[in-house]
Amino acid sequence: MNMQSQYEFLHAQGSTPIKGWVHGVPLEPQAHQQLRNIASLPFVGPWVAVMPDVHLGIGATVGSVVPTRGAIIPAAVGVDIGCGMAAVRTTLRASDLPDDLAHLRNSIERGVPVGNGPGGDHRRIPDSIETKLAHSGLMQRLAAIRARHPKIRPDKVDKQIGTLGGGNHFIEICLDEADAVWVMLHSGSRGTGNLVGTYFIELARRQLEKRVLGFHLPDKDLAFFLEGEPLFDDYVEAVSWAQDYARANREAMLARVLHDMRQRLPKFQLDKEAVNCHHNYVQREDHFGESLLVTRKGAVSAREGELGIIPGSMGAKSYIVRGLGNADSFHSCSHGAGRVMSRTQARAQITLKQHREATAHVECRKDAGVIDESPAAYKPIEAVMAAQADLVEVVHTLRQVVCIKG
Repeated sequence: MNMQSQYEFLHAQGSTPIKGWVHGVPLEPQAHQQLRNIASLPFVGPWVAVMPDVHLGIGATVGSVVPTRGAIIPAAVGVDIGCGMAAVRTTLRASDLPDDLAHLRNSIERGVPVGNGPGGDHRRIPDSIETKLAHSGLMQRLAAIRARHPKIRPDKVDKQIGTLGGGNHFIEICLDEADAVWVMLHSGSRGTGNLVGTYFIELARRQLEKRVLGFHLPDKDLAFFLEGEPLFDDYVEAVSWAQDYARANREAMLARVLHDMRQRLPKFQLDKEAVNCHHNYVQREDHFGESLLVTRKGAVSAREGELGIIPGSMGAKSYIVRGLGNADSFHSCSHGAGRVMSRTQARAQITLKQHREATAHVECRKDAGVIDESPAAYKPIEAVMAAQADLVEVVHTLRQVVCIKG
């Protein structure tokens, strides 16, 4: 890559470097300290890469890329393991969509269970999803994990595959710069992935109590497993399962949305451009001549030529991007716009009137239940994209016309 990296250093003098793509975007002091906490661990390095959507997380900062040598931090991966994006371009055009999009939105909401809790589960799993799950090997792999860790319950696996969840998860119908219709969605490994993450984070904390550390651990949420320990291998196996389940979940949802659209819209085909990418995950990668465990917590792989998705908020633009293979970022980019308000702050500060004005061009929920997801709760996506111009190039710019949230 010939473009010069546009990061700035965020670390304290003499400590492991922190390279941040944060020019023109806010970096809260608490998130900055959290990054320094992570970088202080002796097995973290050669440096930490910080994406422009960075904000405070639990233990590890959302919007960070944390490479480790011989250790893994479950809280850095988090509990929404394998959360990510999927998008596909169709041969439909804007003119093929109905003037009133409410019926399309309502139909998709009926076809794909949305929300957290039992209301977001399948009443009866569709035959097509059940067959795919049975042949995927996911159930057999989970059984092998449960043989050693029976507290990981399997009861939500079939009920939640092909379901959206809540929070910042969404399904959108979008238009690109040529008025082509896209389907885009955001979800992860649902309740079972959450259980896997929570369970192993607690095991890492218990393991920490037994360790004799030769260094200061600034936050118990940075508890870790060391390579060679049985729990290290068990966690890698479980997190790999959750990542694969999350990808299958997005595939199942996408299939259900497209099926519903085919019942209501003119005939269409799927175009060649489709993306399905994680942004909360860990995997082994080679960088700078060494094998590292790379945790992307709110970050997307952006190897040279690799397609990715960077969504804005529910009233802003989103982007299909192509990676530039920037080695300084460990071939990564941001996973979205990034929050500037906590959910509590957003509920207290954003009015319904402001939310409705910000989403006036989108067929979506306008009620108080989604105030914490309103555009004002997020960084301006344009500033986030400008800050990472050396990490990705924009292939398509999308604007949503339908947004479904749990």
